[in-house]
Amino acid sequence: MKVLVIGSGAREHAIAHTLLKGGGVSEVTVAPGNPGMERDGIRTMKINPENRMALIEFVKANGYDWVFVGPEVPLVEGIVDDFTEAGIKAFGPTRKAAMIEGSKTFAKSLMESRGIPTAASRTFTDLDSAQAYVVEHGAPIVVKADGLAAGKGVTVAMDERTALDALQSIFVDRRFGIAGMSVVLEDYLEGQEFSLMSFVDGERFWPMPISQDHKRAYDGDEGPNTGGMGAYSPVPQIGDNVVTAAIDTIVRPTVKAMADEGNPFTGVLYAGLIATDEGPKVIEFNARFGDPEAEVVLPLLTSDLGEAIDDILNHREPTFTWDEDHAVVGVVLAAEGYPNAVKTGADVPLIDIDADSHVFYAGVEIGTVEEDLSGAADSDSFVGTANNITGTTSTMLKTVSQAPLAASSGRVLLLASRARDIHDAQVRAYELLDAADTTGMFYRHDIGAKALK
Repeated sequence: MKVLVIGSGAREHAIAHTLLKGGGVSEVTVAPGNPGMERDGIRTMKINPENRMALIEFVKANGYDWVFVGPEVPLVEGIVDDFTEAGIKAFGPTRKAAMIEGSKTFAKSLMESRGIPTAASRTFTDLDSAQAYVVEHGAPIVVKADGLAAGKGVTVAMDERTALDALQSIFVDRRFGIAGMSVVLEDYLEGQEFSLMSFVDGERFWPMPISQDHKRAYDGDEGPNTGGMGAYSPVPQIGDNVVTAAIDTIVRPTVKAMADEGNPFTGVLYAGLIATDEGPKVIEFNARFGDPEAEVVLPLLTSDLGEAIDDILNHREPTFTWDEDHAVVGVVLAAEGYPNAVKTGADVPLIDIDADSHVFYAGVEIGTVEEDLSGAADSDSFVGTANNITGTTSTMLKTVSQAPLAASSGRVLLLASRARDIHDAQVRAYELLDAADTTGMFYRHDIGAKALK
């Protein structure tokens, strides 16, 4: 099989790497991808995900069997609908189904209608009403921009002033643009958070091992929220009984509700959960693989990802098997200043990995001037025709090998290490990172620490 993956980050690198590793997929191209992926023999093609016509032509002209959509923005904007209309199979939810991530108000309404456990909340569309509610409710309280905000639209306010400042930032400063046209204020929940992702086909679903993300920028969960500074899987301090309860009271009824209401979900459903004294509750839903969760869960997959996705797309019974004897710890290397005033351009270290470690690249670019063979340096302007892309994939795609890389955005890469338990995986990951020259970048030193207490 030949597969096209949409996206450019470490999540898409992990997806493409896992597809190739399984054996059922012989060729993977990532659009637009990044040059770090090419070190794994993954092809990249500079087509902007917004350029649907170019993507559709490229898929048809080069004989891809199906498409795997990684990021949330194209999903919420309806890229799967466009592929389907063009007769192309795509793994991901439709625009309507992706609203479970695209609108927190939509997700809250769905949960409330089905009695799915989550924090009590109110939605506001103006600053004055929202501020009045904060003063009345008090802190701690959670402030969420309603729409997509790249994982940075949530403020856990432990005091009233922080909540009021967050509302000011959303409504007046327009920090998140249209994503902040409305705001969800919800009760603060106590407990450990964890991520439960599932492959879904309508009312059928297949849960993955759980993982735990680290959102704050600095050690000890200090600093601003980020898109994620690292993760690990499994999460031994979250008992099997909690996971079973989450599947029965959250995942199953959510999948059924989506189907019942005419928006059946296909793809990866991400449930961001918290284990409270009253049982697991929903913090958020995503309509795709978490990032960085994908980079620590997929290395535990022992079956063929490509064959399983092909089965789901053809409504057959897929096979998923998981390594239950090992753990994976993944640490993000980020550019200085992330997530606010990011300083790009730092040299990306070539980390000396071993058989149980892997580097998944995200915000990287070629560090020296190189001839661009993609034919589409300006990805927004590329449209392509069947004549100029048929049979020419190999000449249009960059082959970089070990060319030097430079940091081009906030999250630069994730180093994932696998070992017999969280402790050993953590030790190995930090041995490799500590030995690298990470000038101009930073990383947390406590990924996985909650599992070791």
